[in-house]
Order: sequence, then C-alpha cells, then structure tokens
Amino acid sequence: MGVDYYKVLGIGRGASDDELKKAYRRLAMKYHPDKNPSPQADSLFKQVSEAYDVLSDPQKRAIYDQYGEDGLKAGAPPPSASTHAACAGAHGFRFNPRSAEEIFSEIFGGACPRTPGGGVPHGFPGFGGAGAGEASSAAAQRKAPPIERQLACNLEDLYKGATKKMKISRDVLDAAGKPTNVEEILTIDIKPGWKKGTKITFPEKGNEMRNVIPSDLVFIIEERAHPKFKRDGNDLIYTHMISLVEALTGCTVQLTTLDGRNLTIPVKSVVSPTYEEVVQGEGMPITREPCKKGNLRIKFQIKFPTNLTADQKAGIQQLLS
Repeated sequence: MGVDYYKVLGIGRGASDDELKKAYRRLAMKYHPDKNPSPQADSLFKQVSEAYDVLSDPQKRAIYDQYGEDGLKAGAPPPSASTHAACAGAHGFRFNPRSAEEIFSEIFGGACPRTPGGGVPHGFPGFGGAGAGEASSAAAQRKAPPIERQLACNLEDLYKGATKKMKISRDVLDAAGKPTNVEEILTIDIKPGWKKGTKITFPEKGNEMRNVIPSDLVFIIEERAHPKFKRDGNDLIYTHMISLVEALTGCTVQLTTLDGRNLTIPVKSVVSPTYEEVVQGEGMPITREPCKKGNLRIKFQIKFPTNLTADQKAGIQQLLS
C-alpha cells in the first residue's frame, strides 16, 4: 500500500502550498541528523523530504493522490490519461526523487555544513543563533487538542467521489496579538472508496491564541444509510424479494447501481434462505487500486405463502418427493 505522505507530514489532503512548506520546515528541523542524534533521525528526515518532494510537485501529487506511492514509483500515467491506459499500466511518468539535502538546501537557503566537531555553525537558519532560539520557543509551546467533526457522506459520494466545501469560523491573531474572527472555506476531496472513519486533517485551523499552537481540524467520514445498498468492506450487499416459486425455479434481478447503470442478473440456482448471488467487480471502488472494485452480493428474502389448500399441499409433496 506504500507510505502515506500526508500522514508523514501531518497535513490533510487539501493542504495548501504554504501549509505543506510549513509542515516540512518544522519536521526537517526536528529530524535533521545535525539537529537530532537519534538513530532513526536520518531515516525520518529522508522520509519527510521525500513526502515534501512528491506533494510540492503538482504532477507527482496528482499521480500519488490517484495511485499511491507504489503507483507513483512504478511509473503510473498522469490522472489525465484514459482509464484504459491507466488500467493497462501505461508509463507516462518517471519518478526521480531529489536528495533530502538538496530539498533542505532549497527551503532553508544553502547547504547544512558541519563544524569539525560534528555540530552546526552558529547562525545557520533554524539551527543556531536566533533561529535556534525561535525553534526552541516554538517547541516549548503546547499544542491545543485536535477538533474532530463528523462529515456525513452518502454511499454515492463514497462510490463516485465528491468535493465538499466546509465553511469554518475561527479567531486569528493580528500583528498586535488581538484576536479577529475570520471565515474560511475548506475544500475536501472525497476519494472513491473511502470508508467510514477515514480522517481528513487540516493542520492548525483552530483558534489562534498566545503561546498555543492552534488545534488541527479533523473531519471524520460518517457513512449515511442507503435505502437499497449496504456496505460490507469493499463489497456492496443488495437484498431482493422473490416468491417461493422463483426461489425454486429461477429469477432475474434488475437493479440500478450507485453510478446510475442498470444491471440485469439472471439467477439460475435454487435459492435457499442463506444463498447469495455474487457479481464480481460491482462493489465499492478500492481507493489504492483504482482499477479494482469489490463484489456485489445479492441476498434474497423469500416470500412464503401464508396458507395452502389441501390440494396444493398434496401437489407440492408429490412434486418434491
């Protein structure tokens, strides 16, 4: 499934370039090997840099959003390519990651030289002098707890994908430190196949206060009940009512899919109360595998007659014995 670059940087999928750069600066300062002596720092520094390299490039980010890390590094085509080309694995893009130090130098302005003792020279941006003091002050601030909100989506949204606009109101400190209420529109791109509980994070979108890092605003996908379909993981379940005669002799199920197509499914098997007719590839999209879907599972409710005459009972006994 690959690495979740948004999670690595602690940002939401709708994060702006400024939010992306801010997240990178904070984490690069935290994990740079010249700043952090822990054995894991170098690996984390490179991972943060790779995540920034991908998400700061519009083409790389578009391909990653559709195909994930594995698709990006395998040379998946840009999202503008045809569905046929995408499913065939056409190669319209080559992933050439930059080095972590190159990215760091670009953002902070200049390489990160080491002193003979292995430290960082005084005055290097973000690591010494005033820069170090600012970083230390920021690190001392506490962060307000995240604000979580439910984001209701119907099954069609989660099947086809959708864009939702959320209007928020929050306090922002002006140059004098006085809070001012502002309104902002957040855009949330719902990806086909997202499940209940999926979280979309907008970093530091809570109220600004002195000496407190604003809360992250977290939207949690909530799935509304559908009148005809029920979701089970990547599968869709559809319940169809049939008569006892149809259960024994066969029937045809006609339904409309979540994207508006009409399906006709012949059922030739004898239908027992626990029988399921499975239609391959007509379930929910699989987010990280855009050419695949789960299955459609048709369950049956058998309508039994409420009473039978003596002749009908005798006929059934003779027929089934």
